[in-house]
Amino acid sequence: MEQRVLAKNDQLAERNRDWLTGRGILALNLMSSPGAGKTTLLERTITDLAGDPPVSVLEGDQETLLDAERIQATGCRVVQINTGSGCHLDADMVARGLRALAPPERSLLFVENVGNLVCPALFDLGEAAKIVIISVTEGDDKPLKYPHMFAAADLVLLNKVDLLPYVSFDVSRCVAAARRINPGVPVLEVSATRGDGLTDWYRWLRDRAGG
Repeated sequence: MEQRVLAKNDQLAERNRDWLTGRGILALNLMSSPGAGKTTLLERTITDLAGDPPVSVLEGDQETLLDAERIQATGCRVVQINTGSGCHLDADMVARGLRALAPPERSLLFVENVGNLVCPALFDLGEAAKIVIISVTEGDDKPLKYPHMFAAADLVLLNKVDLLPYVSFDVSRCVAAARRINPGVPVLEVSATRGDGLTDWYRWLRDRAGG
């Protein structure tokens, strides 16, 4: 049953990928546990990029419009996808969200997945890259506890580094664990609130977007 579900999802994901690629839209799947700072990072990123390139967001949560309202307050195009009891977005949800969102050609699309370090790793959405966000408040053993998520990552963002003086978190141990699972995966240390490392994050985005 699980294999049939994933196979159907993969077919729909390829349709999404073809649709996005044909329009020059770079779609990025942001995944993390709840509270790692995905929405705050998105708010800061949208504001700092200032439309270069244009950005739109598909916002995934089980319930509420709270995060979509935060994104909308930046002036960004956003569509909320509520999954109810579902613990992740899937390719069909994203396809329906894309029809409602209608992101412009040659733009950047962020898909903020449901906060969860397990299920989202299994479901291809048609994205160009998967980005895993972990905060220093969560513990440096997360890559070892959730290996499938980190194995799927094209980029790891280590967020809230401004809190390192106040928490027990070994950056080198966390990075080593991530690369034991996913050799060579890039890891960027950032603070969405203070601004640490965001220049490197924006450079990575523009490199992937081709500009």
